[in-house]
Amino acid sequence: MKNLNSRQAMAAMLLAAASTSALMAPAAAQTMPVADTQAETRMTTAAAPVSAGKPALAQAGVAGTVDAKGDAGSAATPQMTRDNGAPIGENRHSKAAGDFGPVLLEDTTLIEKLARFDREREPERVVHARGTGAHGVFTATADISNITSASLFASGKQTPVFVRFSTVIHPSGSPEGMRDPRGFATKFYTDQGNWDLVGNNLPIFFIRDAIQFPDMIHSLKPSPVTNKQDPNRFFDFFSATPEATNMLAHVYSNLGTPASYRTMDGNGVHAFKLVNAKGETVFAKFRWISRQGVKNLNGAQVATASWNYLTDDLYGEIAKGDFPVWDLMVQTMKPSEFAKLDYNPFDDTKEWLGVPFRKIGEMTLNKVPTNFFEFTEQSAFAPANMVPGIEASPDRMLQGRLFSYSDTQRHRIGANVMQLPVNRPLASVVNNNQDGQLDHATRTSDVNYFPAATAAKSTDARYRASTYAVDAMVDAKPIAKTNNFAQAGAFYRALSAQDRADLVTNLAGDLNVVTSARTKTIMVSYFYQADQDFGTRLATAVNVPMADVSRAVADYRAANPAQTTRR
Repeated sequence: MKNLNSRQAMAAMLLAAASTSALMAPAAAQTMPVADTQAETRMTTAAAPVSAGKPALAQAGVAGTVDAKGDAGSAATPQMTRDNGAPIGENRHSKAAGDFGPVLLEDTTLIEKLARFDREREPERVVHARGTGAHGVFTATADISNITSASLFASGKQTPVFVRFSTVIHPSGSPEGMRDPRGFATKFYTDQGNWDLVGNNLPIFFIRDAIQFPDMIHSLKPSPVTNKQDPNRFFDFFSATPEATNMLAHVYSNLGTPASYRTMDGNGVHAFKLVNAKGETVFAKFRWISRQGVKNLNGAQVATASWNYLTDDLYGEIAKGDFPVWDLMVQTMKPSEFAKLDYNPFDDTKEWLGVPFRKIGEMTLNKVPTNFFEFTEQSAFAPANMVPGIEASPDRMLQGRLFSYSDTQRHRIGANVMQLPVNRPLASVVNNNQDGQLDHATRTSDVNYFPAATAAKSTDARYRASTYAVDAMVDAKPIAKTNNFAQAGAFYRALSAQDRADLVTNLAGDLNVVTSARTKTIMVSYFYQADQDFGTRLATAVNVPMADVSRAVADYRAANPAQTTRR
């Protein structure tokens, strides 16, 4: 797909594929029971990795492989050329001065081939490097024009999507079963531009302020001395980061090792502001609910899983026509409801527990990308890619991500990242951004400024961002309502007995590597404050005396008298 017409053809194909599956008739958004929206009450442990074998060879993107061809020969032998299109007569031997002479610099085929090889890799993502992508379609199933003017939510409307699943910390060549949150990023190619819902399979995050993100990632990445990931390093960081307790409980549960990308939920994590056509605002959180259920592996199972089992499973099921489906849910709150909460609603280490979910759409993934690099690797997601009717909230992690994600994509791929087929909007792009590496926007006007009477462009007032008042003292300090432990305890108690046991075992496995008794004791004290049974079992598993845990709890409460732990 090298131009807009071919991209529109792809969009039409994806929509056509989706129409073959049964879609719910448009209706009012239905409120979902709590048990149907929380992963901890729906999760099960799979008997084994959902698929341990290779994907079907006849699927899109695989049919042309050597593996698929077997003994079949070539149907055609196209003439090889250089990048300039000129045919070449030799591709296995360099031009040299006899058997004992040097290779000649004038061998343009050799030089071009080596120079291109040297540049095959673009910089690896700092996070989310190991990923798998798929095309699909989103269908709006409920009219929510009362809360947002975003056009993709018109009931019954279909929008092409590209989804990238990933691990967060581990490098691009790592095994897919390594414990980690799983990225769940969705690019909606709407008629008002691209909307990127960039989240994870888990509903919360480790930290609540983007200024801590580089430090947290540094602690989780391999040591700059040993080049090994080390629990001593990241628990040292987390021992001073009590708000991470909820996320650590989630990621060390079996949700941290999903059995399939198809059998995990997705979350936008942050609160967003929705704005309707009247300019009225409400805050919202989004969640993808897997119709395939939530299935995970325990530690023993994931240790025997094949290297690429998550990709094999996803691609294999799509190849068979067993297209995975997710329902998109939304929670909404008005500012007038914030006072009743015992936490900050814009704290991404918290879920909006007790706030009902309503179904507003469904997504079907129905096509494997034809080229991994062009689509999955070059796909560039950024929370700043929003459309009219969807805006940022004051969530401090989201505020930092608005800059950081777009910035890292421009660094990783280039200033014209949005011109690549996988990132290019289906909507027309009209602005004065220009030039830069690999620019091929084919502009023909010499008016590259605004305003300009000779080539006028409009800025319709309907698309102005919403207004809001700010009456606060500017300062760099923590939020007031932290409540760092209550939701981690609620999560623990919602798990089955076996999942609670697995959580303690998984967490103790890494915490037992830690050599600092202080760090181990503080970490156990956090989980004890979340739930006494959780902390007591963990203390036993990592040989931390309960008397030491009690002292650490007392020290924490003395240092943080305003914090409460509600159960």
